[in-house]
Amino acid sequence: MRKVDWILIVLILIGYVFGNLIGSLFPDTFLNYGGTFGLTTPVELNLGLIQLTFGLVFNITIAGVIGMILAFVIYRFIR
Repeated sequence: MRKVDWILIVLILIGYVFGNLIGSLFPDTFLNYGGTFGLTTPVELNLGLIQLTFGLVFNITIAGVIGMILAFVIYRFIR
């Protein structure tokens, strides 16, 4: 079993965030084309003493995908 390479995961997340940031700077371009996936309304679990709310939404855009690809390329150069 291989160990998880945390540097790759962190770089891909940073690339995704920067890609979406670049996409938000240019709102009327093809970079913001994409979709939203996940739980649009949160799920609540009431246990009497504790109330938990779960929600997860992914906003995948072309800019985010380009950022993740660039992060992977950068990772290949550092390793």
